[in-house]
Amino acid sequence: MALFPESRRILEPGERAAEILFGVIMTMTFTGTLSIADAGRDDVRAMFIGALGCNIAWGVIDGIIYLMACRADRAAELRMFRSVHGAVDPASGRAALAAALPPLVASLLRQDEVEMLRARLAALSEPPGHARLARRDWLGALGVGLLVVFTTFPLALPFLFLDRVGPAMRLSNAIALAMLFLAGVVYARSIDRPALRVGLGMTALGVVLALLTIALGG
Repeated sequence: MALFPESRRILEPGERAAEILFGVIMTMTFTGTLSIADAGRDDVRAMFIGALGCNIAWGVIDGIIYLMACRADRAAELRMFRSVHGAVDPASGRAALAAALPPLVASLLRQDEVEMLRARLAALSEPPGHARLARRDWLGALGVGLLVVFTTFPLALPFLFLDRVGPAMRLSNAIALAMLFLAGVVYARSIDRPALRVGLGMTALGVVLALLTIALGG
């Protein structure tokens, strides 16, 4: 039996939505700098290479940050287990366990229920000497990176397939708005809010952030 059971999901809806939002914003900062009147094929090619390279780099960085967060979470779980497992008496163990629980959950549990959980934790064997990353963590980091990278293509490909920059820009922007809306719909699952409202809010947020990034030279 694993000490800390893993979620069935590799990435939660909120995590997926955040990475899509980030990837779309970064790509829009490149597509938004093209001049409809003056941009040529060389400019389009440079834009595509720049957007893809940027998102690959940030996908790797986001994946590493994700692994760092996973390692920190597992270390916190391990500290909690050891504080319960090594408590000098049951009362100390219950206090350590209650401190690690979400406040609402801790307030609803009776003392005998906390004691039952403490006893079950105390009965488990000693875990490894340090927090280790699991297969799920590595898959999550890979998923984070791929989400950022793959968002480049729907927004950048219209510029490669259409000869005129104007129609390509309009199509790319329409795709970006659709992706931002879908990211909002996905995020709505995490916060239990209406999908339409959150989708529209995410769309507006993404556009504002992209314009702000371009204005600040990002």
